[in-house]
Formats: sequence, C-alpha cells, structure tokens
Amino acid sequence: MMAVPSAPHPPASGPIATGASVAGATAVIDGKDRLPISAVIITRNAAARIGEVLRAVEMCDERLVLDSGSTDETVALAREAGARVEHQPFLGYGPQKRRAVDLAAHDWILSVDADEVLDGEAQAACQRLDLSNPAACWAIHRRTFVGRWEVRYGAWRKERVLRLFNRTTAGFKAIAIHEEVESRHPPRMLAGSILHYSFANCRDVLERSLRYAPLKAGILRSKGEHAPVWTLPFRGLAAFVKSYILRSGWRDGAIGFVIAISRVIDSTLPRALLLSGDDDDGPG
Repeated sequence: MMAVPSAPHPPASGPIATGASVAGATAVIDGKDRLPISAVIITRNAAARIGEVLRAVEMCDERLVLDSGSTDETVALAREAGARVEHQPFLGYGPQKRRAVDLAAHDWILSVDADEVLDGEAQAACQRLDLSNPAACWAIHRRTFVGRWEVRYGAWRKERVLRLFNRTTAGFKAIAIHEEVESRHPPRMLAGSILHYSFANCRDVLERSLRYAPLKAGILRSKGEHAPVWTLPFRGLAAFVKSYILRSGWRDGAIGFVIAISRVIDSTLPRALLLSGDDDDGPG
C-alpha cells in the first residue's frame, strides 16, 4: 500500500514554486483549456509492452521514455509510437524516475512503469481533471497480474499508487527500490485503474524478491536499521499470516501462497543479508 508522508522534504524533481508555473501552452479538451501533462516512463528491455503502455497515455501532451541501455527493440518501438526518447545509465529506480521527471517538458507528470497500462476509464479521467491547483495530486488503483491471473487478495489487495502530480510540489524519493512519490498534500483518487503486468509466472514473483533483497538491504543499512537475528522468524511468520490469512491471500489459490512466501522473503532476507554483511546497495 502506498504511504504519503505529510511533510516531506522538497523533492529534487524540479524547483519548488509558489504558483502554478507550468511549462508549455494549454491544451484544449472538449472546448476547455487544460494544462499539459507529460507521461514519463523509465525502460530497459521493455519491448514486450512498451507499445501498449504508450498507446494508453496518448492523451498526454508529451510521452517521454528514459531508457537505460536496452538491447531489444524498446527504443525503436518507443520512437515509432511517437514518444520522445532520452538516455541515462541506470541510477536506481527512485533517482532514475527523478531524472525522467526533470527531463519532462511540463510540470504536470503522469508516471507509469513499462509494464503498466492505464485502462480506458483512467485515460478519460486524466482528460477531465482540473489541474489549476499545483498542490493537487492523484493516486490510482493498481491491479496486478501474475501471467493472466489478476491478483485480487493478499498483500497486493486494494493497492493504491500516487502517479499524477505537479513536480513543483511533489516528486519521487531518491531510493534505489520501491520508490514512491512523496507529496505535501494527500492524494485524491483517480477513476479507473493501472493494469500491472509485472510477473510472467509464480517463479518470477519469487525470483524478483530474491533479486531485490540486496538492494533492500542497502537501504536498511543507509537508514541504520539493525534487527536482531532472532526476530527474523517472527517477522517472516507475521508477513505470511498478514498476506495469506488476514488479507485472504488463500482465495487466490497457489498464486496467493507464492505471494505470501515472497512477502516472507521481502521481510527477512534483506535483514539477514545486512546482518551477514552480504548486502549491495547498487542497482544490480
């Protein structure tokens, strides 16, 4: 679930302004002026879905793809779809998204990942928004899929992510993983959903948790967090019970069980790596 701090430090993704100083001219939608929006997407070897992702944000005034060295057809497909493509070696997820926001032509930002597709309701809602207040921001419901199966319960149940904001008043945290937008103001809910096609299968869910563990350990180290080793089994048990039982993950069948196991890994392995000294805070 998304947490939005009530009083974050000013984000580095653009200057902090006192008014609504938005770059670019207004767009006209249904006879009314609307301030322009930049859709920003960071990519690396995202050819499988980048075309679909970009089509779903065609209502935006700019589509910016920041690529970090794709070796597949990502860049060619993005340009073919009419997106502006820039390049940046990978900095970590938070810093990379901050860089994409900095490069955008407009202050209003819609951030989507290269495996996320806005549904039709969300696309229409973006065009109806009143963007006159730069302090406003919007979260959206994210529906995650494992293969073709939509995960409806467990740890990812009713997930909300803040994705539409003005860079003069909000921005991404500069952390290597599990980056999120921090805003001075609570988000409103945008109609519709983000369809999140992040996992090909259950094995992918577990491999992702294992791959990200060193990054999370590096974040814990930077925060000075140290958990005694005897607490790890209890952390793992609590994570499993919360996802599989309290949040009804069992209703997603075997996939719900695998997700609960991934939560056990997420809550224990980074701390174990930290305690063993076998952590790496680089981007991997």
